[in-house]
Formats: sequence, C-alpha cells, structure tokens
Amino acid sequence: MKRTLLVLLAWPLAVMAQSESELIERYTALAGSKQNATSLVNGLRDGKEVKLTKGTTTETFTPPTGKMGYGNVDNALALATASLEKKGITQPTPAQLEASLMDVLKLRAAGQGWGQIAQAQGVKLGELKRSERAQGAGKPERVATADHRPNKPERPEKPQRPERPEKPQKPR
Repeated sequence: MKRTLLVLLAWPLAVMAQSESELIERYTALAGSKQNATSLVNGLRDGKEVKLTKGTTTETFTPPTGKMGYGNVDNALALATASLEKKGITQPTPAQLEASLMDVLKLRAAGQGWGQIAQAQGVKLGELKRSERAQGAGKPERVATADHRPNKPERPEKPQRPERPEKPQKPR
C-alpha cells in the first residue's frame, strides 16, 4: 500500500520530465547566460564536465552523479535554486551556483532520494514543482477549441430526454 502511494505521488514528477531546450530556457536566468545553462543541462545529463563563466571568472566541475535523465536534471537544478534563494541569492556567481548544486549532487550520489534531499534543505520538492508550473515554467497548456480542429465538425446538441410517464398506482 505504501509503495503504491509513493508511486502515485511521484508520478506527476516523472511526467514533468523536460526536454533539453525547455530546461536550458528555464535555467538561463539562474546560470547567468544561455551558454552556462547549456553547459549545466548537458553536463548533468551526460555526466561530463560543466563550465560556468561570468566575466573573467570560470568554474569547472564534474557532477558526481554520472549521467542523469532530464527529470533528474530538473530536480537537481530546482533544489539548487531553492537553496540559493533561501540564502537570498537570486543571481549567483559561478562559484555560488557550483557550491549549491554540488551540495545537492553529492547527496544524490550518496544514494539519497530527491524527497530526502529536499527535506534536508527544508523544502518540499512537490511545492517547488507546483510553483514552477504556476509561474508558467512548465509545458504550456493546450486549449482544445473548434479553432484548433478545422477538420472536425462540431458536435450537434444532444436531444432532450423525453419525460418518463407516470406509473399507475397499484390498488391496495
């Protein structure tokens, strides 16, 4: 029962798996540039060196987690962002971003789950993901209207259901 409940609670997070371009776009402001965001996403995804540059400062590190899926990359960056924001840092230097992200990645590499890592930071991963979607950071919602389906005719109105005849009373 507990396992089923955990799977059901984690399912929306699995559905949120993002594409490379969506993640790069989402974390460009955090990383300070599109080039840095690309390096972050690709480095985490492939388990290869990440290079963050701002002005003449460059930080280079290799994630201890190895290769990660896009959903895991998103979770790691969301938790690193939350950690920085708790410290009042909204535009981190490459060193600050590296330190925050490495704190998250070391815990993940040690075998901790995303929920445990979030709890250690005093945040809830589900709330972070919901707030991202509320701010429009997730996939855009599709609106199904007749304009989006030019080849499909509109449904005719349902006919009204006739009234049921009254049942005769049974004699007693």
